[in-house]
Order: sequence, then structure tokens, then C-alpha cells
Amino acid sequence: MSIRSRFAALAASIAFVPALVGAQSAPAGPAPLKVGDAAPDFTVATATAAGLSAKPFKLSEHRGETVILAFFPKARTRGCTVQMESYRDRYAELFKSGQKVTLVGVSVDPDSALTSWAKDAKFPFQFAADVDRKVGVAYAANTGEGFHKRLLYVIDPQGKIAYVAAPFNQMSADAYTDLGSAITKAGHGAH
Repeated sequence: MSIRSRFAALAASIAFVPALVGAQSAPAGPAPLKVGDAAPDFTVATATAAGLSAKPFKLSEHRGETVILAFFPKARTRGCTVQMESYRDRYAELFKSGQKVTLVGVSVDPDSALTSWAKDAKFPFQFAADVDRKVGVAYAANTGEGFHKRLLYVIDPQGKIAYVAAPFNQMSADAYTDLGSAITKAGHGAH
């Protein structure tokens, strides 16, 4: 085989590789919402350490507050426990003890599992039981594999996305520092 023939064969095989790679790779999911986007409204059942909330959580009813949606894969798993315990331990500092700041942990777990976990771990915030995955789909958190990505949104008091952590790195101290700054900044925009 001549050098020219070898080069032509190599060029043809290289041209085929992107098509082959593209055919084998999984399609990318929707991109997370961006800062400045209007936060999609939703209504979902929530649970706390006290049990199932009497009234579902409706995002639009929380205008005037800073809302943090913390999507996570599964209750009681190692990484999720680190994340939620960090929120609990920093609740006064990061989330202003819930004064005009609402934290909602969102997973596909049923409300009974979230209630039990919140009670056992003494979590002072609420969890959304997104069992039908509608909230996860609206916020590009749904993996399509039965759980949510670890994704976090700060929504300002006007209902706009003020901060996105995609993914939220629950093991990094900087992630919590950045979150605290974003919450403070979003809240100051309300004045």
C-alpha cells in the first residue's frame, strides 16, 4: 500500500470517528437555568421534621423572600447527608434562620422518607417530595435515571434566578461561602 493510500485510509477512519462517538454518547440533558431567568413556578408537597406540611409549597407564594432550591439525589445517602447536615449546622448563618430566606431540599423521595430523615437529623428546613419529577424537569435537575442531580438555585425576592451551582459541591467549604454570598446579594436586591 502506498503512502498516499495509507493516508487516504487514515483520513477516512478519522472522519468516521466523530460520527461513531456521537452515536455512542448519551444525549445531553437540558442546561440549568441561567442567572436572570424567571424561576418556573411550581406547587409540590413538602415535609418537615414535624410531618407532611398541611399546605403544598407554591413558589410564587414566596415572592418577597429569597428561596433556595437544593436538588439532591437521595435521602440518607452519604453525600446528601453531608450536604443537608451542613445546611442544618449553618442554618442561622447561611439561611438567616429562615427570616425571609426559604430553603427547600428537593428530591424524588416520598414525603414519608423525607419526614423521617428530617426528624432523625433535626433539619430545620423543608423538603419537597418531587416524586413525579416535574420540579426537577422544570429546573433541569432530573437525570432520567430515577433521581435528581446535585444542583442548587438561589431565587431572588422578585422570582428571578440569582445564582446557580451546577453541580453544587457539597464537600467544598467554598461552595457554602459562595452560597452565603449569593443569598446575601439576592436579599439586598429586594430593597
